[in-house]
Amino acid sequence: MIDILLVEDEEKLGRIITDRLRAKAFRARHCLDGVQGWKSFQLSKPDVVIVDVMMPRMDGFALTEKIRAHDKAVPILFLTARASVEDVLKGFDIGGNDYLKKPFHMEELIARVVSLAKMSNKYNPTDHIVIGKYVLNPAKQMLSLDDEQIALSFRESELLRRLVERRNTVIPRREILMEFWDGEPMSAGRSLDVFVSRLRKYLKADPNISIVNVRHVGYQMRIL
Repeated sequence: MIDILLVEDEEKLGRIITDRLRAKAFRARHCLDGVQGWKSFQLSKPDVVIVDVMMPRMDGFALTEKIRAHDKAVPILFLTARASVEDVLKGFDIGGNDYLKKPFHMEELIARVVSLAKMSNKYNPTDHIVIGKYVLNPAKQMLSLDDEQIALSFRESELLRRLVERRNTVIPRREILMEFWDGEPMSAGRSLDVFVSRLRKYLKADPNISIVNVRHVGYQMRIL
């Protein structure tokens, strides 16, 4: 599944975009300014970055320059109400791949994101992931064991996928909270623990799978 980092200071618009991306089987996380976006990028590299140009603390151009200093390949799409020729040229000069003027139609944004995702050679919304005796279909948010199917919430499906992708590696709690709870660690810590407990319950039929709580650090999925 493609991981999208959205950096947009309009909170309502950001939630609308992330909801639509998730409905299209993308993994999406939202940051409200460039500083938060840069921290999120460092914690977990996305496959596509969507950046608003005008933001507090660090604008989209400054964020793009920081990203390009560390990653020359990740596709970057600018969102902006400013669409002068100078702004567009500056965006491309510093490493942007595409430009979309506000207001825009969501279907156009989705189409552009799909096009950029293909640049990363990872676009495949119908991936199936084998987890021991189980099979996870992230696009349908369905976990299967033989003829039994377990319907997952979007967050359950994405958290399980991330644990599997990083299996046998401890993922810090802070990283998980930043990605899946939009950087709200104080209010989401207990929620994370509940979600992990649910995943353990779903996977209990395979004794070779375990999700270990590494105290004061994070979680680790182990598959024998």
